[in-house]
Amino acid sequence: MKKSWMVVFVVAMSVSAGAGRAAAQGPAGAGATAAAESSSHTPHSYNPIKWVEKKPKTGNDWHDANSEPDKKLTAKLQGTGVLAANTNIAQACNTYKVLGDCLAALHASHSLALDFNCVKSDMTGVQTGADMSACKEPGGDKGVSLSKTIQLLKPGADAKAEAKNAEKQANEDLKEAGF
Repeated sequence: MKKSWMVVFVVAMSVSAGAGRAAAQGPAGAGATAAAESSSHTPHSYNPIKWVEKKPKTGNDWHDANSEPDKKLTAKLQGTGVLAANTNIAQACNTYKVLGDCLAALHASHSLALDFNCVKSDMTGVQTGADMSACKEPGGDKGVSLSKTIQLLKPGADAKAEAKNAEKQANEDLKEAGF
């Protein structure tokens, strides 16, 4: 007798648990699609990384040769010999989307005695008007990373270490200039 009551109790509990789950799944009918659509298009993101997004300065954010940070950066780089005396940062970096990438390329080309126009062309994928006959171009028309560019133009160098060092110098320059 106790066994039969136990079986009835277990069956009743499993039926009620299954009904609760089915009810929690929402309505099944014409309103179900409307309920599903309204809940999937929330305007607010629940990802906290997207709340505080720090984007690098790109494009027209920094291509102003007359801004104070650009003047400061140009003077510093010209003083150390990284940038030619007759060129400013806006002219040298006009095809780069991110200023930090251009500064790293300038530092790498200076420290490894590479032609900056070759480095610029390889990284951006944009051909400059300068003589490019001495440059080794990567396959395709897309730009490649600084370390791949260094490896292509100076095969004997430690490309990863040189790229990392150049990026570190570029970040320091950006901080000093106030970017």
